[in-house]
Amino acid sequence: MKIYTRTGDDGHTALFGGGRVPKDDARVSAYGTVDELNAVLGWSLTQVTDETTRARMESIQHDLFALGADLATPPPKKGRTKPLTPPVPTHRVDEMERWIDEADDELPPLRAFVLPGGTEGAAALHMARTVCRRAERDVVRLAAAEEVDAGVLVYLNRLSDLLFTLARLENHRGGQGDVEWVKPEQ
Repeated sequence: MKIYTRTGDDGHTALFGGGRVPKDDARVSAYGTVDELNAVLGWSLTQVTDETTRARMESIQHDLFALGADLATPPPKKGRTKPLTPPVPTHRVDEMERWIDEADDELPPLRAFVLPGGTEGAAALHMARTVCRRAERDVVRLAAAEEVDAGVLVYLNRLSDLLFTLARLENHRGGQGDVEWVKPEQ
Protein backbone atom coordinates (compact mmCIF):
# COMPACT_ATOMS: atom_id res chain seq x y z
CA MET A 1 0.00 0.00 0.00
CA LYS A 2 1.37 3.37 -0.99
CA ILE A 3 1.43 6.21 1.51
CA TYR A 4 0.50 8.79 -1.06
CA THR A 5 -2.78 8.56 -2.95
CA ARG A 6 -2.94 12.00 -4.61
CA THR A 7 -6.68 12.05 -3.84
CA GLY A 8 -6.23 14.97 -1.45
CA ASP A 9 -4.23 17.14 -3.82
CA ASP A 10 -7.30 19.25 -4.54
CA GLY A 11 -7.79 20.17 -0.85
CA HIS A 12 -10.46 17.57 -0.09
CA THR A 13 -10.35 14.41 1.98
CA ALA A 14 -12.49 11.31 2.39
CA LEU A 15 -14.46 10.66 5.54
CA PHE A 16 -14.78 7.21 7.08
CA GLY A 17 -17.99 5.72 5.75
CA GLY A 18 -18.07 7.78 2.60
CA GLY A 19 -18.20 11.31 1.37
CA ARG A 20 -15.54 13.91 0.69
CA VAL A 21 -15.16 17.28 2.38
CA PRO A 22 -12.70 20.20 2.25
CA LYS A 23 -9.70 19.68 4.50
CA ASP A 24 -10.76 22.71 6.56
CA ASP A 25 -14.17 21.17 7.33
CA ALA A 26 -15.17 21.27 11.03
CA ARG A 27 -15.18 17.46 11.20
CA VAL A 28 -11.65 17.23 9.77
CA SER A 29 -10.46 19.92 12.20
CA ALA A 30 -11.97 18.05 15.15
CA TYR A 31 -10.44 14.66 14.41
CA GLY A 32 -7.21 16.30 13.24
CA THR A 33 -6.78 18.06 16.58
CA VAL A 34 -7.50 14.80 18.42
CA ASP A 35 -4.75 13.23 16.29
CA GLU A 36 -2.44 16.12 17.19
CA LEU A 37 -3.26 15.57 20.87
CA ASN A 38 -2.34 11.90 20.48
CA ALA A 39 1.00 12.90 18.94
CA VAL A 40 1.71 15.38 21.76
CA LEU A 41 0.89 12.67 24.29
CA GLY A 42 3.31 10.36 22.50
CA TRP A 43 6.01 13.01 22.83
CA SER A 44 5.12 13.68 26.46
CA LEU A 45 5.62 9.99 27.20
CA THR A 46 9.29 10.52 26.37
CA GLN A 47 9.45 13.29 28.99
CA VAL A 48 7.39 11.89 31.87
CA THR A 49 9.34 9.98 34.51
CA ASP A 50 6.52 8.39 36.52
CA GLU A 51 5.76 4.88 35.25
CA THR A 52 2.14 4.89 36.42
CA THR A 53 1.51 8.14 34.58
CA ARG A 54 3.19 6.72 31.48
CA ALA A 55 1.00 3.60 31.55
CA ARG A 56 -2.13 5.69 31.96
CA MET A 57 -1.17 7.98 29.09
CA GLU A 58 -0.53 4.98 26.85
CA SER A 59 -4.09 3.75 27.49
CA ILE A 60 -5.37 7.27 26.74
CA GLN A 61 -3.56 7.17 23.38
CA HIS A 62 -5.57 4.11 22.36
CA ASP A 63 -8.76 5.86 23.48
CA LEU A 64 -7.92 8.91 21.39
CA PHE A 65 -7.59 6.74 18.31
CA ALA A 66 -11.16 5.51 18.93
CA LEU A 67 -12.36 9.10 19.45
CA GLY A 68 -10.72 10.12 16.19
CA ALA A 69 -12.40 7.27 14.33
CA ASP A 70 -15.77 8.32 15.70
CA LEU A 71 -15.19 11.96 14.75
CA ALA A 72 -14.00 10.97 11.25
CA THR A 73 -17.30 9.18 10.64
CA PRO A 74 -20.22 11.40 9.63
CA PRO A 75 -23.76 10.48 10.63
CA PRO A 76 -25.42 8.07 8.18
CA LYS A 77 -27.27 9.54 5.23
CA LYS A 78 -29.88 8.11 2.93
CA GLY A 79 -28.38 5.17 1.09
CA ARG A 80 -25.29 5.08 3.31
CA THR A 81 -24.93 3.33 6.65
CA LYS A 82 -22.48 4.31 9.33
CA PRO A 83 -19.53 1.91 9.40
CA LEU A 84 -18.67 0.09 12.59
CA THR A 85 -16.16 2.05 14.67
CA PRO A 86 -14.78 1.37 18.13
CA PRO A 87 -17.11 2.74 20.80
CA VAL A 88 -16.28 6.09 22.39
CA PRO A 89 -14.46 4.97 25.56
CA THR A 90 -16.76 6.72 28.05
CA HIS A 91 -15.91 4.04 30.65
CA ARG A 92 -12.55 5.78 31.00
CA VAL A 93 -14.15 8.98 32.35
CA ASP A 94 -14.81 7.40 35.77
CA GLU A 95 -11.31 5.96 35.75
CA MET A 96 -9.79 9.37 34.95
CA GLU A 97 -11.75 10.86 37.85
CA ARG A 98 -10.26 8.23 40.17
CA TRP A 99 -6.78 9.02 38.85
CA ILE A 100 -7.36 12.73 39.49
CA ASP A 101 -8.58 12.02 43.03
CA GLU A 102 -5.57 9.78 43.74
CA ALA A 103 -3.17 12.48 42.56
CA ASP A 104 -5.01 15.21 44.50
CA ASP A 105 -4.60 13.16 47.69
CA GLU A 106 -0.82 13.37 47.22
CA LEU A 107 -0.62 16.99 46.04
CA PRO A 108 -0.54 20.13 48.16
CA PRO A 109 -3.75 22.18 47.92
CA LEU A 110 -4.03 24.42 44.89
CA ARG A 111 -3.74 28.01 46.14
CA ALA A 112 -2.88 29.95 42.99
CA PHE A 113 -3.09 29.81 39.22
CA VAL A 114 -0.44 27.47 37.85
CA LEU A 115 1.78 28.34 34.91
CA PRO A 116 2.91 25.61 32.51
CA GLY A 117 6.43 24.54 33.36
CA GLY A 118 8.58 22.91 35.97
CA THR A 119 10.02 19.56 35.04
CA GLU A 120 10.24 18.45 31.42
CA GLY A 121 7.46 15.93 32.01
CA ALA A 122 5.17 18.52 33.60
CA ALA A 123 5.76 21.00 30.78
CA ALA A 124 4.97 18.28 28.21
CA LEU A 125 1.74 17.36 30.02
CA HIS A 126 0.74 21.02 30.12
CA MET A 127 1.33 21.20 26.37
CA ALA A 128 -0.89 18.15 25.92
CA ARG A 129 -3.53 19.82 28.12
CA THR A 130 -3.65 22.90 25.89
CA VAL A 131 -3.99 20.78 22.74
CA CYS A 132 -6.74 18.81 24.51
CA ARG A 133 -8.62 22.05 25.21
CA ARG A 134 -8.29 23.03 21.55
CA ALA A 135 -9.63 19.62 20.52
CA GLU A 136 -12.55 20.19 22.85
CA ARG A 137 -13.27 23.58 21.24
CA ASP A 138 -13.09 22.02 17.77
CA VAL A 139 -15.54 19.29 18.78
CA VAL A 140 -17.92 21.88 20.26
CA ARG A 141 -17.78 23.76 16.94
CA LEU A 142 -18.54 20.53 15.05
CA ALA A 143 -21.36 19.59 17.44
CA ALA A 144 -23.04 22.94 16.76
CA ALA A 145 -23.38 21.95 13.11
CA GLU A 146 -23.56 18.14 13.08
CA GLU A 147 -24.31 15.18 15.28
CA VAL A 148 -21.46 14.24 17.64
CA ASP A 149 -21.46 11.56 20.32
CA ALA A 150 -21.83 13.51 23.60
CA GLY A 151 -19.31 11.18 25.22
CA VAL A 152 -16.52 12.71 23.13
CA LEU A 153 -16.93 16.09 24.83
CA VAL A 154 -17.16 14.57 28.30
CA TYR A 155 -14.04 12.50 27.62
CA LEU A 156 -11.98 15.46 26.37
CA ASN A 157 -13.10 17.71 29.22
CA ARG A 158 -12.10 15.16 31.83
CA LEU A 159 -8.85 14.41 30.03
CA SER A 160 -7.77 18.05 30.20
CA ASP A 161 -8.44 17.99 33.96
CA LEU A 162 -6.37 14.83 34.24
CA LEU A 163 -3.48 16.26 32.25
CA PHE A 164 -3.41 19.38 34.46
CA THR A 165 -3.38 17.23 37.59
CA LEU A 166 -0.73 14.85 36.24
CA ALA A 167 1.48 17.82 35.33
CA ARG A 168 1.25 19.00 38.94
CA LEU A 169 2.01 15.46 40.13
CA GLU A 170 5.02 15.19 37.83
CA ASN A 171 6.41 18.41 39.33
CA HIS A 172 5.64 17.29 42.87
CA ARG A 173 7.30 13.89 42.47
CA GLY A 174 10.21 15.59 40.73
CA GLY A 175 10.82 17.68 43.86
CA GLN A 176 9.60 20.85 42.21
CA GLY A 177 6.53 22.76 43.27
CA ASP A 178 3.94 24.28 41.01
CA VAL A 179 5.04 27.26 38.96
CA GLU A 180 2.59 29.77 40.40
CA TRP A 181 1.38 32.88 38.62
CA VAL A 182 2.36 36.07 40.40
CA LYS A 183 -0.03 38.94 39.88
CA PRO A 184 1.87 41.97 38.55
CA GLU A 185 1.93 45.00 40.79
CA GLN A 186 -0.21 47.85 39.57
